[in-house]
Amino acid sequence: MRIMVIGGGGREHAIVWALNKSDKVSKIFCAPGNAGIAELAECAPIPVNRFDELIQFACDNAVDLVFVGPDDPLADGIVDAFEARNIPVYGPRKNAAEIEGSKIFMKNLLKKYEIPTAKYETFTEYETALAYLREQELPIVVKADGLAAGKGVTVAATLEEAEEALHGMMVGKVFGESGGRVVIEEFLSGQEMSILAFVDGETVRAMVPAQDHKPVYDNDKGPNTGGMGTYSPLPHIDPAIVEESIENIIKPTARAMVSEGRPFRGVLFAGLMITKDGPKTIEFNARMGDPETQVVLPRLKTDLLDIVLASLNGRLDQLEIEWSDEAAVCVIAASEGYPAAYPKGLPISGLDAAKAQGALVFHAGTALSAEGEIVTNGGRVLGIVGRGSDIAEARAKAYEAAAAIHFDGMHCRTDIAAKALK
Repeated sequence: MRIMVIGGGGREHAIVWALNKSDKVSKIFCAPGNAGIAELAECAPIPVNRFDELIQFACDNAVDLVFVGPDDPLADGIVDAFEARNIPVYGPRKNAAEIEGSKIFMKNLLKKYEIPTAKYETFTEYETALAYLREQELPIVVKADGLAAGKGVTVAATLEEAEEALHGMMVGKVFGESGGRVVIEEFLSGQEMSILAFVDGETVRAMVPAQDHKPVYDNDKGPNTGGMGTYSPLPHIDPAIVEESIENIIKPTARAMVSEGRPFRGVLFAGLMITKDGPKTIEFNARMGDPETQVVLPRLKTDLLDIVLASLNGRLDQLEIEWSDEAAVCVIAASEGYPAAYPKGLPISGLDAAKAQGALVFHAGTALSAEGEIVTNGGRVLGIVGRGSDIAEARAKAYEAAAAIHFDGMHCRTDIAAKALK
């Protein structure tokens, strides 16, 4: 089969890598791709929001199946656009992708179907939101309603910080129209956990759990990012809690979407908090997480293409999905200044040395220079994945490989997966 993957980050590199292992795949295209993806697929420099150009490329290149990676094109209806041209495509339609595209839609859905989540209120007027905010207990969480590249959430420890975030979203428009509506919700304390699931209507096949590290600095300090590292499995979390999350949150949400006339087909990502009252929902994403995908897919033993085809053919409920007991730890190498302004075009060295150590190096923000050299092209540049019999071994291998890589200003957190060792 000839497959086309939409996107150009670390998640898409991991998806391309996993699909490339299938003996059913004869050719992979990726749009727009990156320097690392180009080693496995033919990259087409088409932006993810140019639906007509992507569709034309798929037609011109006899693509049999399209796999959509990022959130923005899903929210904008890329699946509907490909389906209208009878091109098989994996991902949720626009009305189902709203579970990520609008936090207000998501929170109202959970409330209606009594699915565990934090208490909240939604606002469209700044002064009303500000008055409500000043009456709440701290810490407090302020969220832009729409997509904001994983950065539209502020966990405020002080009222000043909360007011600054609210003003930035609703008045300063730091996230554009995404901040025109906001959610203000209670702060949930506990252990975070991410569970991705292959979903087809009411059929849910959960993946192995992972844990992300959002703040840019060690000990969860500094502003939130798209994710500075992940690991899987989670030996410090009771498997019963994982099962409770699947049964009480993910499966009911899939059923709720069917009841709302928005059946979900694709990957549903649940960001959860394990509180003293049990697991509660922080967020849902309508696609594979980044960088969670980089530690989950390396543990997948079943052919990823078989899972996608079973879902598209309505047979996901008949497929048994197998996972490796192996542990995986991903350390993100980020540009200096990220998640604020950062330089681009810096040469990267040591990639071959890291891979020679057995690490998987997924490119998140890279490009080829005019001279054919791999250079930085994003805030999160690389996802360096170590694998081993347990978290300790996988973590050591990830950091050993990261030490072999260099670009000016390269920054990694040093405490990824440290909690899992205690």
